[in-house]
Amino acid sequence: MPYDALVTRDTPLSDDALNQLFTGARTRNAWTDRPVSEDLLRRLYDLTKFGPTAFNATPARFLFVTSPEAKARLAPHMAEPNRAKTLQAPVNVIIGQDIDFHEHLPVLFPHLPGVKDWFADEAGRRESAFRNASLQGGYFLLAARALGLDVGPMSGFDAAGVKAEFFGGTAVEPNFIVNLGYGSDENLFPRSPRLGFEEAARIL
Repeated sequence: MPYDALVTRDTPLSDDALNQLFTGARTRNAWTDRPVSEDLLRRLYDLTKFGPTAFNATPARFLFVTSPEAKARLAPHMAEPNRAKTLQAPVNVIIGQDIDFHEHLPVLFPHLPGVKDWFADEAGRRESAFRNASLQGGYFLLAARALGLDVGPMSGFDAAGVKAEFFGGTAVEPNFIVNLGYGSDENLFPRSPRLGFEEAARIL
């Protein structure tokens, strides 16, 4: 089916699919040495990019760290509890946001001429970039699980150090980092509790 085909779904995914995406999926802390191909990483991005963002701005930027040399640059900026698993994972993904995302709006949102000018204020761009890149990060995690990969998202790192090391001289700032690959059950924590509906939600 072509990417621009309009698809309407009113049937839920199977329980197996929901289990893979949500109920049975776990944050992984240890990894097998099974490789992740570049083709799969490209397919992962091609799924992620279709998640909705405001004005179709898609401000997230994805840096796939795969080589030993690149991992050696990243590891010193990780918090100590995250360092070993970052080095072990086949792929580390630095998900950032482009504060100058508005430069692409004439192409990404062509039916509203002048939309770029709506984001002349840097503070407003920064807020929008963070919110929408975070959304895209969530889409990324689910897309990875849909493709059979495991994920380990982390916020424990030196953001200023990662910015200088990987995004110096650009308008991209790191948001969070994801370990990616095929996880093992080593160091897998028991499932933590979740809030019930009445504690976290209301229907008005």
